Amino acid sequence: MKAMIFAAGFGTRLKPLTDRMPKALVPLAGKPLLRWQLEKLMDAGIRDIVVNVHHLPEQIIEYISEHCPQGCRVKISDERKHLLDTGGGLKNALALLGDGREPVLACNVDILSNIDVHALIRQYETIGESLLVVSPRTTQRYLCFGEDGCLCGWTNLKTGEIRLQDGRHLAFSGMQILSTEALQRLCDMPDTVFSMIDFYLSQCQTLRLHAYVPQDYHMMDVGKIDCLQEAEEFALSLGK
Repeated sequence: MKAMIFAAGFGTRLKPLTDRMPKALVPLAGKPLLRWQLEKLMDAGIRDIVVNVHHLPEQIIEYISEHCPQGCRVKISDERKHLLDTGGGLKNALALLGDGREPVLACNVDILSNIDVHALIRQYETIGESLLVVSPRTTQRYLCFGEDGCLCGWTNLKTGEIRLQDGRHLAFSGMQILSTEALQRLCDMPDTVFSMIDFYLSQCQTLRLHAYVPQDYHMMDVGKIDCLQEAEEFALSLGK
């Protein structure tokens, strides 16, 4: 299995830090966010990883060149000309990920969690179909899942909007494993700029996208400047 880390965003909510460094290199407990993700993926046995770049890309490229963990093979998906969002970013990177011939674990660089990635991969190997890491945490926007545990829609509780169907409300956690079938469909998407959520909603009526709810799950979106102290404490609690 290969992996992709979404690291191309501007990190607007982390200004003024991200005026001078990319979000991926914002430090927590002595390590940049990118390092936390690389180590978590490597601990699960994943060695081939793609990182996309857009904002201040040279800094990420230099960091990987000088500080890439031993045994980890990292390639850069260059989005300097156009920021492609998560779905477009993964589609653009497929040539670096084996052209969809093997599954891909994709995750956001700014979400830390205690997820057991080994267990996630074992579940994928058991069912052979895409998994979306979700949780019952409180938010405004939810993915909706049917009685079969597969994605059937999306809702925004604040606006009352529902796309496709309503169902069990679970919050997306920015991590997923895409099957080879899902990757082929991603490759066939006509657009170049789109989110993973838009991709999933365009496919879920004919493609099984399973909810994966980790046990004893704790996560944190390191997306706001005023939560960095809390994020530092959370990172330390992860034990690495």
